[in-house]
Amino acid sequence: MLPLYTVESPAFKKLVSKIPVTNNDKTRAKVESALESAERVGLTCDGWTSRATESYITFTVHFINEDWEINSYVLQTRAMHETHTGIHIADVLKKPVVVTDNASNMRVAMDLTGYQHVKCFAHVLNLASQRALKIAAVTKVLVKVRRISTFFHRSTTGAEALKRNQKLLRLPLHKLITDMPVRWNSAYEMVSRFLEQQPAVCAALLSPEVRKNATDCALTENDISSAEEMVEALRPMLVATNIMCEEKNPTISVVAPLHAQLLRDTTSTEEDSPLVREIKGAINQDLSKRYQSEVEKDLLRMSSALDPRFKSLLFLSPEEVQDTYAKLQSKAAALKEDDPVPCGDVQGDLEEEETCTAKKRKSALVDLLGQTFKKTSTSATSIAEKEIKQYQDAPSLPLTEDPLLWCKSQQHVFPLLSKLAHMHLCIPGTSVAAERVFSTAGDIISAQRSSLTPEHADQLLFLKKNMNI
Repeated sequence: MLPLYTVESPAFKKLVSKIPVTNNDKTRAKVESALESAERVGLTCDGWTSRATESYITFTVHFINEDWEINSYVLQTRAMHETHTGIHIADVLKKPVVVTDNASNMRVAMDLTGYQHVKCFAHVLNLASQRALKIAAVTKVLVKVRRISTFFHRSTTGAEALKRNQKLLRLPLHKLITDMPVRWNSAYEMVSRFLEQQPAVCAALLSPEVRKNATDCALTENDISSAEEMVEALRPMLVATNIMCEEKNPTISVVAPLHAQLLRDTTSTEEDSPLVREIKGAINQDLSKRYQSEVEKDLLRMSSALDPRFKSLLFLSPEEVQDTYAKLQSKAAALKEDDPVPCGDVQGDLEEEETCTAKKRKSALVDLLGQTFKKTSTSATSIAEKEIKQYQDAPSLPLTEDPLLWCKSQQHVFPLLSKLAHMHLCIPGTSVAAERVFSTAGDIISAQRSSLTPEHADQLLFLKKNMNI
């Protein structure tokens, strides 16, 4: 708010000279150096709009470094002056294995680029849950609870009456929650908080100073019963959503087990009430149509098999388990064939010396018949088969343990599978990493800084997210 000539004063210049300046090139060099060691990367991307109504698309990259730690960086934030169609997004994409939300434009973009694409599981959960929230009986409950919550937020008299009754009834002094349309779990939290505070809410609504102003805030016993059934039916979806959004780095390996478990949890039983049966049916129907392509199924199942927590693949049939490990064996054998090992596949120094000597003596025979009687492929297959058998026989890792730490400690025991784990477990299960950039962008491209150019916005986001990693 100071006049412009302030920047010309000696005192201001002295102040600015003391402020440390971060070099964008230095941070960029650090990110490039880290990416050089990545065998494979997973990307997340999503589009957003700034307060200045500029459209952007942000890319984040994820990979496992040599110490078996997941590294995540913001790669770029690009202005999208064209409409967010699949064709235009495809023109922007540069790197493979991309995780996006389920928007049709993102799916079209992935089809056009030919990159391996994984749907964001958090977005899948949101779509399935939103479908349940659109059931007439559920919508009716949400409208009534939302009306009550809004009233207590806007009425100071009501808020005081609610707090007074919370103290009398010895309930937690929690405020009621109002849901947000784009987040299904906010509707769950709104109803759950209402049920927690229901005695205090009802007592406050019946008090004389509140009753005359809260004529539209009545709930019947059937409404409360429906709210309780709704919360109970949606609890598995909330747990799964929290797993995907709260864990620091939820990898793609958790998607297939969670998806299969939710399909089981949302299967109706005879004990379910009609409303619970309807909620479960809506969720189950939506989840059942996700991840149906064979390419996507194979990627998810092999990633779960490479995670020592889920390697038993209990969520699959025996035939599907066998098929998944057969495909892993094929990939492991291909890795072995591509890995140049002198004098074939050796087990020790003595065997290596004998093999090399034998090869020297029979070099003419190898020159003549080597292509016909090539042994490399069979040897690689048997080594991969033996390693996978040993891996399957090993005990599974507890769910509370870090799979990457286990892979780091066992990489010399399972060298081929460790390489495959390096390539698969770096893929995030959600595009939440890209979406979290939006909140940071809101702080950078504020109303007071709405004239920032897209280039400067990209540089500031890049520095903010990568400087201290």
